[in-house]
Amino acid sequence: MNKYMPEGYIVSTHKNREYISSIEGLEAALDKGVILEAGVTLCDHNFNLHVDLGPRVRAVIPRDEVLYVKEGEEIKDIAVLTRVGKTVCFKVIGFDRHDACKTTVILSRRAAQMECINNYISTLIPGDIIPTKITHLESFGAFVDIGCGITSLLSIDSISVSRISHPSVRLAVGDMIHTVVKSIDSKGRIYVSERELLGSWSENASLFNEGQTVKGVIRSVENYGVFIELRPNLAGLAEYRDDVRPGQAAAVYIKSIIPEKMKIKLIIIDSHDEEEYPEELEYFIDTDNVRHIDSWQYSPPNCKKVIETVFV
Repeated sequence: MNKYMPEGYIVSTHKNREYISSIEGLEAALDKGVILEAGVTLCDHNFNLHVDLGPRVRAVIPRDEVLYVKEGEEIKDIAVLTRVGKTVCFKVIGFDRHDACKTTVILSRRAAQMECINNYISTLIPGDIIPTKITHLESFGAFVDIGCGITSLLSIDSISVSRISHPSVRLAVGDMIHTVVKSIDSKGRIYVSERELLGSWSENASLFNEGQTVKGVIRSVENYGVFIELRPNLAGLAEYRDDVRPGQAAAVYIKSIIPEKMKIKLIIIDSHDEEEYPEELEYFIDTDNVRHIDSWQYSPPNCKKVIETVFV
């Protein structure tokens, strides 16, 4: 298992609880340089974060230790404040024993992130499949934690082949998903994608047969037809209707499946409003054992139009 997981992954593990449950355990964590996790309870007036390690100790992440920033950059207050109420990773870097009643443990999230960057993130290359956690949603995509609170962008067009109006259609904050490293820019920023894990056109289309009536979601209404999503990486086209709109659920009859044209022709039987909830995604790649792909082709082999991703 990857040692440098997104924040929140190890907080409930026996090993983590054992280290943070006593001063002796925290001293051992300091000696061994172990990365631990716990929840932030408050941010004081000096922008130091107070971490819940139980009633016997006071644990603080000083402002300068809250996150790793590149040389010349400054830590923004909002980046500190938004950690309150969330689980963070950290390393123990010292103890303050001046208070006879309670020991203060000094923690560093920055040190954990630096280790993660040096030992893990800096080794990633395009095509690597990695575990990530959704931290924030915007209209243009989702931000994901790729390890120890280091974030990456999953753009909306990389979430699935089927076009969606907002990432919340697919994802929710806190979701653990797998993504593939899409690219790394000149500044070392990593961008990720998910659609390459959700199956090719043929893999998705093989789950359906002509003559079936199935559930779909209306994604787009154009003057030449209605696009209906059958799966995140598969959509079909029905004739134009003026009584349907994007976001509605629809019962659709599968009229024909044409691999050489990468088309599925549908007939809308019924449509209705239905609140959408993100569904658990099904990957067509064994993410437990496959850690890298060099390329991915969405289009069928006999289709003239080629849709593929080559990771370089």
